[in-house]
Amino acid sequence: MDTIILYLVWIITAILLVIFIRRKNLIKAQVSFLFMQVPTWLFGTLVVKGRLIEYPVGFLSVVYKASFTFEFFVFPAISAIFNVHFPREKSWFIKTIYTLSFPTIMTIIEIFLEKRTDLIKYINWTWYMSFLSITITLLLSYWYYLWFFKKIKKMYAEDL
Repeated sequence: MDTIILYLVWIITAILLVIFIRRKNLIKAQVSFLFMQVPTWLFGTLVVKGRLIEYPVGFLSVVYKASFTFEFFVFPAISAIFNVHFPREKSWFIKTIYTLSFPTIMTIIEIFLEKRTDLIKYINWTWYMSFLSITITLLLSYWYYLWFFKKIKKMYAEDL
């Protein structure tokens, strides 16, 4: 059953990308996606090596003890959607609700998976550590996204 859930997660994530990432935002989404793979890989490896979380079932679990699905596909995809649709022109209240909604939904799903499957097991970890780390990592990704595209815009402006 856990492997079926993993396949469903890949399918659902791919569908979310198709729905929320339009052609005009494809490069922005790709930059966000690729950037997010770096901190999630690093943080995921440290969490597993530190015996805080265990992933008993997963793709490539023989060679990679952290969650390949989450760190290399799901979280980068969510980050791409988060960054591309961030409500930059809205009030701080809307920005705060938007920012907190992503880690809230992801943490609720993680808690469900931790309690009902063998996909993730907390050893010395808690849901609020997930919430906090997801929030910080999403914000880090967004700040990189802003910085990167500001640099690109400046570079193209200098070429004109």
